[in-house]
Amino acid sequence: MALEPEKLVCDFTGGAVGHRFRHGGGRGQALPKAVGMKGGKTPDIVDATAGLGRDAFLLASLGAKVTLIERSEKMHQLLHEGMERAIAESSEFAEIIARMTLLLGDARDLLPDLAPQVVLIDPMHPPRKNSALVKKEMRLIRQIVGADEDSVELMKVALATASNRVVLKWPQRAEPMEGIKAPSHQITGKSTRYDVFIT
Repeated sequence: MALEPEKLVCDFTGGAVGHRFRHGGGRGQALPKAVGMKGGKTPDIVDATAGLGRDAFLLASLGAKVTLIERSEKMHQLLHEGMERAIAESSEFAEIIARMTLLLGDARDLLPDLAPQVVLIDPMHPPRKNSALVKKEMRLIRQIVGADEDSVELMKVALATASNRVVLKWPQRAEPMEGIKAPSHQITGKSTRYDVFIT
């Protein structure tokens, strides 16, 4: 039985995202540290693979201006609807969403003109050997956006355009991305690591 993409919802105010927003630990979390939010610095960030926008929302909630790029029209529409719902929810959420700019397009084409400080890349990760572990939501996203076969190319464009750093969100135990230089350092979470490339 095929899963219905329509069941996928972009929700910034409830569930795991809402909980992370209220109890997440602020700038001490792995992602804010990885993008360089320390010592009072708040860089402008381009999330080159926006997906459901959760990382972008977290960073915007901590004061960063975030440009979200999504090339899937379906996913872009889900993001747009989620942002509109959050704006309607409360002025607190509306203020966060105001720091988020959503673009439809291929990040490889858009990044050079955006001249970003920091680029965050969270490509579709290599499929796990045990597919039962892959959450239903991730399967739905994969159905919509595909496999990100060009993520190495995207990384190369990001490394050439980011003035400060590129952050690659990658599974904790996955091999380094082929064809890309070693990161300057890594910040590890429970199941995810952030490979940080200072440019």
